[in-house]
Amino acid sequence: MNDGLADVLRVLIIRELKALDREIAAYPDDESVWRTPPGISNSTGTLALHMAGNLRHFIGAVIGKTGYVRNRDAEFSTRGLSRNELLSVVTDAIGDVERGLDALPDLWMNEVYPLPIQERRVRTAQFLVHLSVHLGYHLGQVDYHRRLVTQSGETVDTISVKELPGVQVMRGSIE
Repeated sequence: MNDGLADVLRVLIIRELKALDREIAAYPDDESVWRTPPGISNSTGTLALHMAGNLRHFIGAVIGKTGYVRNRDAEFSTRGLSRNELLSVVTDAIGDVERGLDALPDLWMNEVYPLPIQERRVRTAQFLVHLSVHLGYHLGQVDYHRRLVTQSGETVDTISVKELPGVQVMRGSIE
């Protein structure tokens, strides 16, 4: 790993997707993943499908040429998948993110992202950082949803610095 921006984003996005796995697994049953208490518009199941579809499309298909075809409407209308099925969707997203970011040349980070985003052209680096922040935002919603639905304050170590690669520090410099 050369710690270019694509490498850093890969570590963070994969960390967040693995945390999503832990969140889904922490629900007591399949039905609770889909509950929407008053004031909450999206269940964890919906958010998981949306996060996975978003990353599989924008990183996997557009950058990595994985062939994934996004159905954004289905991300918000599908219901009733089991936790195992959702975990499989997240695993597929991890694979597509890895393939997409592996295929990303460093020079491309300063280029315009291949697709317009909400009728705007943005640099690839800016958009990938946006996707990472978007993922973190929804992961926080998932954590809140799980705690609300299960009435459990138990943590699943959602955002863990322990999952970041360590560095060796020698005489004030990073090696």
